[in-house]
Amino acid sequence: MSHLLLSMTVNGEPVQVAAPAHHTLLEVLRYKLDLIGTKQGCDKGDCGACTVQIDGVPQLACLTLAIHAQDRAVTTVEGLGQQAGGCHPLQDAFDRWNAAQCGFCTPGILMSAEALLRRNRGQTLTRTQVCEALAGNLCRCTGYTKIIDAVLDAAAQTGAKLDAAAAGEGARHAE
Repeated sequence: MSHLLLSMTVNGEPVQVAAPAHHTLLEVLRYKLDLIGTKQGCDKGDCGACTVQIDGVPQLACLTLAIHAQDRAVTTVEGLGQQAGGCHPLQDAFDRWNAAQCGFCTPGILMSAEALLRRNRGQTLTRTQVCEALAGNLCRCTGYTKIIDAVLDAAAQTGAKLDAAAAGEGARHAE
């Protein structure tokens, strides 16, 4: 079995790791680098539990060969708090809104949502945009309402503007 020496930046830190050529980024993150926040769910790109960011873009780590992360920046859920110097506003919002039940899907949802917030900083963010951004992340425990409300709340905390309808809907769900 041939191994590759991969060089990448993971959560802001330069990393070199040897891995078999056929390993996915998910396998390298979890089993070579011990970053177990990225979840191994369906292994076929259906659930989104393995979502990470490569150069700031959400990617399914179970479908991405590790070699595709060569010389690129990979951010996992463990890196969100590091970027924020503590808990990321999304993590705080998920806590406030009780948006995580079992928590298995939460890391992937956070990675998709963070990319949405970053792309839309300073712009109006709607419930529809949140739903579209999270469409690839499945959750078996919730009805998604609290997840969407938490993302909208985090958007407000990070400087994105909420339209009046989204703010009103989120306030109704908080009662």
